[in-house]
Amino acid sequence: MADLGPEERELFESLATPLYEETALSGGLKDTDPRIQPDGELYHALKLLVSLNLLVHDHANAVYLPVDPTTVQSHVVGPMSQRGAELLGESSDWARAFGGLSQAWRRSPTAVRGPITEFHGPAIQTFINGAVAEAEEELLTAQPQTGRERASLKQAAELNKAAIDRGVRMRTLYQHSARRHSATRDYVAAVSAAGAEVRTLDEFFNRMIVVDRRLAVIPGPSGTQVGIAVQEPALVAYLVDVFERAWERARPFTNTERTMMNDIAREQRAMTIRMLIEGHSDPVSAKRLGVSARTFAGYVADLKAEYDADTRFQLGYTMGQIGVSGHEDE
Repeated sequence: MADLGPEERELFESLATPLYEETALSGGLKDTDPRIQPDGELYHALKLLVSLNLLVHDHANAVYLPVDPTTVQSHVVGPMSQRGAELLGESSDWARAFGGLSQAWRRSPTAVRGPITEFHGPAIQTFINGAVAEAEEELLTAQPQTGRERASLKQAAELNKAAIDRGVRMRTLYQHSARRHSATRDYVAAVSAAGAEVRTLDEFFNRMIVVDRRLAVIPGPSGTQVGIAVQEPALVAYLVDVFERAWERARPFTNTERTMMNDIAREQRAMTIRMLIEGHSDPVSAKRLGVSARTFAGYVADLKAEYDADTRFQLGYTMGQIGVSGHEDE
């Protein structure tokens, strides 16, 4: 029998169970039923029931017949319980093994490398996940760009919700563009329901995670797969102050009132103007707004239409003539 996971259980609860009940009450399910054909809406539900031996095919009568579920349940639930017990034991063994490594590390001369540590490649996320799992009081996160994969966000949501359930206060800062990213909206809905606070800001900022105001993780040089863990109290306090100042200027993610959305649109328009005036390239400007290059080009096209300009040079000249700077909204 194939491994069963959340997707199979969801299919079992939503479609397979009603199909089994219907089959049991009617005394059987004809194999010519169009709903269980390869292109039918219940085809996968039927396959699941057959794989679980809850339905068996009577070839002589061309019908599927139900099987007593109590005779099947132990064959499905029992191995899962066994694997769970085995995993618990294995996790305890691994914890003891890592405990020994920790003692060796503390005795090593390299353990006193100072308050700043570099992590490379996949080790960055592994370190962050471990730090979040050990958080006791507060998590501050700044995520400047959207585009993270849905699976990654789902995993992050589970990790963050577990921290919140332990009593950890969590605040997350995104750019305004995150409001248009469906996977990010789902993530925000999940952590907000658990008790997190999420806001968005028009300005560009760097990625950062602060754990309990004792550890900060920031990116290394641009274009590198490097993460920097900072534990120097003065530096962490400075980064927390930067976060707090940005947080005060940000707007609640969950607020969808028309006036709020209009304000956000104006702030993105103002930042687009500033990017043009400062002479940034489209890729750089798009990154600082947290949008794609195509979306940024759309913002510029809107400004051309607003100021009746055919070219960017004409747009810049027109805005300069009337004194537009991109700071008017502020």
